[in-house]
Amino acid sequence: MNAHQQTAHIFRHEYGLLVASLLRRVGVEQLDAVEDAVQQAMLKALDVWTRQAIPDNPSGWLYQVAYREFLTNVRNAKRRQQLLAEQWQLEQPTLQPDEVPPVDVMTDDFLQVLFVACHESIPIASQLVFTLKSLCGFSVREVALRLFITEANVYKRFNRAKQQLQKQPQLLDELSELDKQSRLPMVQRVIYLMFTEGYLSSHEDHAIRTDLCEEALRLIRLLVETPSGNVPESHALLALMYFNVARLQARRDESGALLLLDQQDRSQWDPAFIELGITSLHQSASGETLSRYHLEACIAAEHCLAPSLAVTNWQKIVKAYELLEAVAPSPIHILNRAVAMAEWQGAEAGLAIIKCADIPSWLARSYHWYAVNADLQRRCGLLEEAQQSADQAIRSAPSEHIRQLLRVRLQMDFTGTGPPVKLTTTQ
Repeated sequence: MNAHQQTAHIFRHEYGLLVASLLRRVGVEQLDAVEDAVQQAMLKALDVWTRQAIPDNPSGWLYQVAYREFLTNVRNAKRRQQLLAEQWQLEQPTLQPDEVPPVDVMTDDFLQVLFVACHESIPIASQLVFTLKSLCGFSVREVALRLFITEANVYKRFNRAKQQLQKQPQLLDELSELDKQSRLPMVQRVIYLMFTEGYLSSHEDHAIRTDLCEEALRLIRLLVETPSGNVPESHALLALMYFNVARLQARRDESGALLLLDQQDRSQWDPAFIELGITSLHQSASGETLSRYHLEACIAAEHCLAPSLAVTNWQKIVKAYELLEAVAPSPIHILNRAVAMAEWQGAEAGLAIIKCADIPSWLARSYHWYAVNADLQRRCGLLEEAQQSADQAIRSAPSEHIRQLLRVRLQMDFTGTGPPVKLTTTQ
């Protein structure tokens, strides 16, 4: 990893932590000023770090510079006199080294701000956009792709959430356990989406964003240790992440290209993470709630525990997707069930599920839809339709890494003699 790549990695990892730590210090109502300060600090880092070595403690360096930038911006703002009268000691722009919070404290700050952002007065869709963009460091494009909405809608939802939070500022330490319990499902979902974006990224330059996966894993570990977060759903989400992290290193070849599930060397799957996943899945079995995380973790466990793709228990996976559609309805689950059904009872059975499904327009325009159709159509001998679907899937893909994966996955000889490259539910 060269200096530029290392700097970019640091920025992706630190952005949310910096925003959260500064917000905890100065208040959520200062979000605009905090985001400006963090961006200014990163611009300065690009200049300084390219001329000098990256500091031993890049987190501390960025925090100090960002806080100084925030103080400078506040002094220059029209509300200078009002802010000077408040509790912040603006006369001391330089932080002492021991004032920089350690990484574990910054991560805890992130989790606390996440709970604050999931305010019940903000529509759930806006909460999700706000947290992904401001705290997780997603670009507008990445949020739009991950949530299947337009970029214009991302801006609208983000501004709606920001305005609502700034109208009703709440100190982070004022959140009660009851507040946290009511907001927990959204916090879990944000962490889930953070991991999902890391696992198969829509970013043009990064097929897998290991930093996002690691951050999401750290957050869910923290969450299960809190009174409000120590619930079966959180343990199920942790199990799901462990099972997927176990396969992370085997998902790319030496050139960095993504590998299909049946192409992965299962000896490279990490047995320690699989064992942690099994332990967390057992811990999630307490209580009477069956969540989407339980079911997705069970599906991931089936893949991790199967010696090969051929002996995977596809019947059990199909049944899990049926339950998943009932617990957390989504047309994506229908697509995945169709693929699993094709592995269990043949491509015709999988294609029949898709033909009977009520698929919304946003999914019918996505590469997911076209890719599944192309795979099943080819396996059913519908070569002309499969060619059209394959072309649409590749054109619709959000990044070159995913386009390349689709080219491999959907590689076919439309005379009917091509290699049987199969689509599988978990890559």
